[in-house]
Amino acid sequence: MTQQFYVSPEQLMKDRADFARKGISRGRSVAVVQYADGIVFVAENPSRALHKISEIYDRIGFAAVGRYNEFENLRIAGVRLADLRGYSYDRRDVTARGLANAYAQTLGTIFSSGAEKPYEVEIFVGELGDDASQDQVYRLMYDGSVADIQGFGVMGGQSEQVEAYLGEHYTPGLDVNAAIRVAVTALGQDVDPPREVESSALEVAVLTRTRPQPRKFRRLTDEDIAASLTAS
Repeated sequence: MTQQFYVSPEQLMKDRADFARKGISRGRSVAVVQYADGIVFVAENPSRALHKISEIYDRIGFAAVGRYNEFENLRIAGVRLADLRGYSYDRRDVTARGLANAYAQTLGTIFSSGAEKPYEVEIFVGELGDDASQDQVYRLMYDGSVADIQGFGVMGGQSEQVEAYLGEHYTPGLDVNAAIRVAVTALGQDVDPPREVESSALEVAVLTRTRPQPRKFRRLTDEDIAASLTAS
């Protein structure tokens, strides 16, 4: 008869958390920065086909780090939920808070289940408000925990060093070019000495109130990113 080893629930949860954190830390960081006219998402991602940053709905953006297939499944589920809710009720009923709650339930259930491995992902969900005081950004962890982000946030990679730089150099009310520059410089703080992140290796998108269309998400081209980094 095979003897089964006992593992305490505390140790099991610790092992699952360590597993998820190690997977997430292997990639590069993603930063989100709130600026005067919206929210900017900045990721180091040389791929032009596999996006870390995407649109979920009219005024809602999504950014993720970790395993691509896992956060892509979550992104698709978020798009479907948003479309269903907007069609069934009203487009204004689709909110970042509602999506964050749905993601939290999904990630929390997977993390606490012993039948499958935890997702190796972290997520930002951002919603553009009518003014800066109404902007909302939520950070979803691998275990389903949710944090309300104010001003800026970082996830993935060596996020502590990147977030420390942003904490020292971020100021409220930045214009979009300044917000992109401080985020890109912060992403290069993950090593010592700091490195310069090439514009060709960046993926940047904004939710902006200056866009006249109902859909406020805009992905920046390589030329747009280069211009933002060199703007005075």
